[in-house]
Amino acid sequence: MKQKIAVLGPGSWGTALAQVLSENGHEVTLWGKDADQINEINTQHTNHRYLPDLVLPKEIQATLSLAEAVQGVDAILFVVPTKAIRSVAKELVPLIEKAPYIIHASKGLEQGSHKRISEVLAEEIPADKRREIIVLSGPSHAEEVAVHDITTITAASQVLESAKYVQDLFMNDYFRIYTNDDVVGVETGAALKNIIALGAGAIAGLGFGDNAKAAIMTRGLAEISRLGVAMGANPLTFIGLSGVGDLIVTCTSVHSRNWRAGNLLGQGKKLDEVLANMGMIVEGVSTTKAAVELAHQLQVEMPITETIYRVLYENQDIKEAAKEIMLRDGKVENEFK
Repeated sequence: MKQKIAVLGPGSWGTALAQVLSENGHEVTLWGKDADQINEINTQHTNHRYLPDLVLPKEIQATLSLAEAVQGVDAILFVVPTKAIRSVAKELVPLIEKAPYIIHASKGLEQGSHKRISEVLAEEIPADKRREIIVLSGPSHAEEVAVHDITTITAASQVLESAKYVQDLFMNDYFRIYTNDDVVGVETGAALKNIIALGAGAIAGLGFGDNAKAAIMTRGLAEISRLGVAMGANPLTFIGLSGVGDLIVTCTSVHSRNWRAGNLLGQGKKLDEVLANMGMIVEGVSTTKAAVELAHQLQVEMPITETIYRVLYENQDIKEAAKEIMLRDGKVENEFK
């Protein structure tokens, strides 16, 4: 059944998801704040800054007006940076005409509160103004979805029927959605894998090879699982699409902005210089800070995350940091604490 959907955030992932929805026959409006970008989408059906080779369906409309974007919609899809989720949700509330499904495809933890994105959305959008909140996450590069590469991700909601709604919205012959009721696990895996991707990029930038890549991904997954379970997640989620799947794609591809940022750090670039030249938000940087603070609060050991934090926020030499983590006391591999 044709649905009317607002996609908030015309970055690479928001644009790719808007394309999927439009190709599936839904009425899609993209909302953003850059007038030139919005005009380009409407007149040229392109978004060169984020997906330079993509020609968008002509049916996709873009607007600078949030009120226009969400007028009478069946669902609202948040694809804005984590730091903007709360402010956009606040702005949205008085504009909602009927209770839509709230979907988000952003990946991170809120600074200060350490809250997951669905928690922020639930706080800001009253229950009578929305239906269920659904998380859309998994191993997916916008650049590949845009050219119809086969992709599988997860829709997670505490109410599986709502996850099924999102599954039906997006499913087609190249974009497959699985449902899950472990919102905590899916959001935690999505956020924390960006930290490990920074480390994987740094390892490559330092000149290390596949052995080191396997080490940081495997032990990084152990850290993600430890913190996720402490937060209430199902451990099995972390061997699924939004856990190991998302970790693999983010730690091994030049499409990953977190990997690219880490790679530049490994080559000796300064963080400020790296972020200035990326052109897009590197969620792993802010998530590292939130994760370290949360791990201390929950008394969870996360040595890789702590090491990346020291490099990012305490200016520790990256080569020295790599040496220190290798010289830690020996551990039992399956120790889950």
